[in-house]
Amino acid sequence: MVNWFKRSSGSSAAMEDYKEIDLSEYEGVAEEAAKMYIKVGKIASTNELPAIKKEVYGGNIVILDISLIKNDEIALNRVLRDFKQMAEDIRGDVAGVGEDQVILAPTSVKVDRTRILGRRI
Repeated sequence: MVNWFKRSSGSSAAMEDYKEIDLSEYEGVAEEAAKMYIKVGKIASTNELPAIKKEVYGGNIVILDISLIKNDEIALNRVLRDFKQMAEDIRGDVAGVGEDQVILAPTSVKVDRTRILGRRI
């Protein structure tokens, strides 16, 4: 077995071979606030729609798990109708991903319905 970390014979690294790097010029660099965030959550009832609307109207991408309301057909239909209305209001997009997720995208963001592997979502 080869020992990759063993120094080869005849070579010895001296402290002069290393250069110290001053990182002080990189410290304290202010991070810019992001213009858009990706928010992830679960929706359990229609009472949570105002919080979701706030995020979408605020320009964020929202990915929601709707599995908790899938068994309540009335709530599911209302939530999906509201999602579509939100997307229309802001000229954004809404798309289902798989059986249990929905993506709400703000203005100027469209959901590509083609998977990276070539199948539609």
